[in-house]
Amino acid sequence: MTELYAHPGDDLQALLDAAPTGATVHLAAGTYRQKLLLTTPGLTLLGAGADETILVWDDYAQKLHADGREYNTFRTWTLAVCADGVTMRGVSVVNDALHPETKGQEVALSVYGDRFLMEDCALVSTQDTLFLGPLPRDLIARYVDLLPPLLRVDRRLSQRFVNCRIAGTVDFIFGCGDAVFESCEIRSLVDARGSGYLAAPAHECEQTEGFVFRDCALTCEPGVAPGSIYLARPWRDYGLARFENCAVGAHIAKAGFDKWNDSERDKTARFYETPPVPGRVPWCNRA
Repeated sequence: MTELYAHPGDDLQALLDAAPTGATVHLAAGTYRQKLLLTTPGLTLLGAGADETILVWDDYAQKLHADGREYNTFRTWTLAVCADGVTMRGVSVVNDALHPETKGQEVALSVYGDRFLMEDCALVSTQDTLFLGPLPRDLIARYVDLLPPLLRVDRRLSQRFVNCRIAGTVDFIFGCGDAVFESCEIRSLVDARGSGYLAAPAHECEQTEGFVFRDCALTCEPGVAPGSIYLARPWRDYGLARFENCAVGAHIAKAGFDKWNDSERDKTARFYETPPVPGRVPWCNRA
């Protein structure tokens, strides 16, 4: 197995591009301020710990790209994983653009690969921290002239997060992937707009797994108002999310789930919470 080593100040993108399939990349402690695209299958990224090894960038949706157009949500990543079988341990991925109320979405990590595993890591941003590919099919078609083929994959993708901290404000875990979150901290941050949503799933009707939050702690930073944060809202009609045996803080709204503005997605969204919590919306835990 190939072992590669990187330190802050190195050209990490060049190292990732040159790494052979299946290599392990050791990331020394420190801050790597670089925008990164990972395309080599089977890579393992090993940091010195989530508080020690930090990948950070600051793109945001309303920023003008070199092509003269806005970045759009899906070009704002700090790290985009576009390869199958990638593993990450002991690393933080951060987008520190801040102020999404004026700048728009700010993605830290985008995953467009299958069998992705992240353990003992942290993801930190504001709105749209973590994107779990693929894109909804209507956006795959809409962005044909904006996003490269690597970001417009149309296949089922699975992701797994274990003992990670994921922090954000609005829709900060979103997408169409079949993703499992085990023993993670899902942390809501203060937002100038006063409310927020943990998850915004957009799954197709035929998908039966969706987002699963299992034995997670739903926390918030000081200043987040009680009852101001929803567990999830459906980004597309058949969004699917399950919350299983999660520790829920007082910042979570009594209704639990939102139908997405003036839509009728309460008729089609698939949201579940076990054990059941009194006072949740009547369309939660629907058979």
